[in-house]
Amino acid sequence: MSRLYYKVWLGLLACLLTGQASGQSLVGVWQGAETDTGEPGAAWPTVLRLQNSKGAAMFGVLYQEVLNNPDMSVTFQVQGARTGNKLLVAEMRKLYEKGGSDFNFWCQGSISFTYDPEQEKLTGRATYRPIGDCDKGTFTLYRIKLKSASTVPAGTLTTIRVTGRDVQWYADAELTEPIAKGNTFRTRLSKTTTYFLTQGFYPTTQQTPVSITIQVTKPTLTPKIAPKPIPPVATLPLPPPPDTARVNTTLPAGPPLVTSKPVVLPKVLFKIGTADLLPDGFAALNQVVAELRSRPAIKIRVAGYADRLGESEKNQVLSEQRAEAVKQFLVKAGIAADRISTIGYGDSRPLYPSPDVRNRRVEVEEVPN
Repeated sequence: MSRLYYKVWLGLLACLLTGQASGQSLVGVWQGAETDTGEPGAAWPTVLRLQNSKGAAMFGVLYQEVLNNPDMSVTFQVQGARTGNKLLVAEMRKLYEKGGSDFNFWCQGSISFTYDPEQEKLTGRATYRPIGDCDKGTFTLYRIKLKSASTVPAGTLTTIRVTGRDVQWYADAELTEPIAKGNTFRTRLSKTTTYFLTQGFYPTTQQTPVSITIQVTKPTLTPKIAPKPIPPVATLPLPPPPDTARVNTTLPAGPPLVTSKPVVLPKVLFKIGTADLLPDGFAALNQVVAELRSRPAIKIRVAGYADRLGESEKNQVLSEQRAEAVKQFLVKAGIAADRISTIGYGDSRPLYPSPDVRNRRVEVEEVPN
């Protein structure tokens, strides 16, 4: 039979939750696989997503699927505790399972990881509850992380270095514009640039790109002594000032985003566990600004949502903060605050099975005056 593995044991976690974390944070997306289960050639591609909680504790999700068979997969909510370079991960509850049966099951227990900060690598051994033929498993996970300078001078040939395994670089979040492969990328930048990176080491259907932003500083110009001005032959009248009432009121191409029914804003997503807007969403938000400027009599409601990660109470607050972040963006763009109301729905209305980045969304709709 196929042996499907997930490893966690809440009882083993309790003794470490009071320990103190040290060193570099382990928050982020870790990708790799479980192997060494006693079945030659077998592997279970794995994605571990971690966020900080209180003290030394962390929480997140662990996703696994059968190699070459993503129709058999499982997602668990997990807790973790770190002591030095050791990390123990334990199960809280199963969030989603696909393709399971009485003969194909996921072993449960705990994973004891060792962290290698140079390679951004987690190596783990599973300890399983003695059920069926559950006995052992080895995990190897890598994280994409920037290891070179995050700020470079403009126009200078620069080597950007990251960790990860079989890294692919893209120019866009949709992963349609590949630009490089490997752990280094040499380029000259004239402006701040964001790259989107994936790992080819046991990719899964849950894989999402990791964004790396490189800030660019402009060179310092040496002041020059201005030459003696030559008197003009004739003085021409200045052109009239631009019509400021028409600036930025042209609607961008695409369907309207403000209608009488809720519309999910494309690309207005957030960093995991935060209300920080990602730059990919600015184009959609600017379209909302343009539509509100062209229809000055209407009012809108902004609704925020969260993915089903962590505690529901915290997700409710987070969704309200996300709606408020969008409102503040619109207000800073010149839209009156009294034209915008906000509401948060927490994790109660996911559009996709969790975890899925698209559940961290915002919807807008026109409301009666």
